[in-house]
Amino acid sequence: MQIILERKDVKVVRVKGQVELKSPYPGGRNIKLDIDAVDGNGVEFDVEVQRNTKGSHIRRPRFHQSMMDSRLLKKNQDFNELKDTYVIFICQHEKFKENKPIYHVDKIIRETGKVFDDGAHIIYVNGKYRGEDDFGKLAHDFNCKKADNIYFKPLADGVRHFKETEKGRDAMCESFSKLADKVADERQVQTRRDDVRSLMDSMKLSLEQALNALKIQGKERAIIAKQLQK
Repeated sequence: MQIILERKDVKVVRVKGQVELKSPYPGGRNIKLDIDAVDGNGVEFDVEVQRNTKGSHIRRPRFHQSMMDSRLLKKNQDFNELKDTYVIFICQHEKFKENKPIYHVDKIIRETGKVFDDGAHIIYVNGKYRGEDDFGKLAHDFNCKKADNIYFKPLADGVRHFKETEKGRDAMCESFSKLADKVADERQVQTRRDDVRSLMDSMKLSLEQALNALKIQGKERAIIAKQLQK
């Protein structure tokens, strides 16, 4: 974060991976943040690692920031209390084809050319950039598979731990196992939800009748009912 933001004063105090933000509307699109981080000043960071151009579409940061912002103010809080947010795409590809190490997307007032700083920041990192500066070394490190070839010690230590120690490999396997179980559960709920909707449409049943007909109970029933309620 210090390299990407070109600031030495950034101190990340909390990091979570694969954080899901759910739409408040039934049938609305949810998002899953690759990395959700918060610094000592309450600034929120969404870091997305992208291997293809589709995943880094220029309209995606807009949606991510809207979902993040909607959770940052409590009832009756003033808008000036809204903390800054950063959506950062670390792309394996060269998004804008200008051979720059990093691209800052800022709002401006068209008539004056002055920056309109509303606290919403979008940054694209060029994973194909190579150079002797910190950006070049960071891009190099993100493409490295062996810890011994990584410039920055924190990254090297992390790769070495998860790939080359028994404890790290066990932790990684456990994480992937939990993720696989979660994905399987989500797919099952989606399939059952589609079954309920189909039954409602074809048989003209109410939501409750369709749920009862398919014998859907408990937590699964509550989730599906919430998703299908209008």
